[in-house]
Amino acid sequence: MSDNNTLLRTENLCVWFPVRRALPFGQKRYVKAVDNVSITIKKGETFGLVGESGCGKSTLANTLLGMQKPTDGKVIFKGQDLNALSNKEFKEARRDMQMIFQDPFSSLDPRWDVYRLISEPMYIRGGYTKEQMEAEVLRLLHLVGLNEDDLHRYPSEFSGGQRQRIGIARAISLHPDFLVCDEPVSALDVSVHAQILNLLMELQQELNMTYLFISHNLAVVKDLCKNLCVMYLGQVMEAGDTQTIFHNPLHPYTRSLLSAVLSVNLDEKRERMVLNGDIPIPIDAPRGCRFCTRCPFASARCFQETPQLTPQGENHLVACHFPGIGMEK
Repeated sequence: MSDNNTLLRTENLCVWFPVRRALPFGQKRYVKAVDNVSITIKKGETFGLVGESGCGKSTLANTLLGMQKPTDGKVIFKGQDLNALSNKEFKEARRDMQMIFQDPFSSLDPRWDVYRLISEPMYIRGGYTKEQMEAEVLRLLHLVGLNEDDLHRYPSEFSGGQRQRIGIARAISLHPDFLVCDEPVSALDVSVHAQILNLLMELQQELNMTYLFISHNLAVVKDLCKNLCVMYLGQVMEAGDTQTIFHNPLHPYTRSLLSAVLSVNLDEKRERMVLNGDIPIPIDAPRGCRFCTRCPFASARCFQETPQLTPQGENHLVACHFPGIGMEK
């Protein structure tokens, strides 16, 4: 169920990609990139999505934005099922949803100057005079920390951090309510991480936007996100309040991710939880718990029965048959 404070939610969302059969009459197989995922994102919050590469984070984000059709399930945005809308209705709803891409070097057309890059969404939408468009582009440039001298320069003339600022200006040019940040600092130098993250937080406060923040850096997610979802092989392993999950991680996979986070506190003693083996091939995902082949606490039940997300306190869900197993008392 949703309420008036919910901006976007998914219901049992699945995205399966068919794989070509080895034989004409062989069994049909799928890559289950997203499998039965249900999340709820509140208005004005920053919702975190974390997991190893290949866990389905980007596929889920693309499906939320309508860039990928779901195999099953629903994406509800502002009370509307996006995949049940007509093309015209979908285009109207889609204007309120935008994305900041991971790589600022490949997401900007090198043949276009800054003015055209930022004004293109406004040109496509229509309703702007030339003067209004120029004024809006200048306002957006100042908003992201650039100025009018950059208006007719090309992406190759900027650093990685500056390019990402241009990408952010383009993403907010139509005043979206929902912004997907797909690892927006992972391709940048460490020295500019904090600048871009601070910019995103300032824009969120000023423009009242809601973020889905995708990252593999849990230290960043801890400081930015109110709620968090941990994915593995297309399924949610643990979800809920970020601070609760960080202080009381109940799923072994979450604990393994947190144990790999570097700490500046030299006196802090933490036990490193090293996982054995590699991530299974998505086509041949384990039958029971997706994590059972790498979990040091897996039992026979884990290999046979898929665990469901169950409440473990207020705003804390865990998909594990033995939540909290192996934790120090």
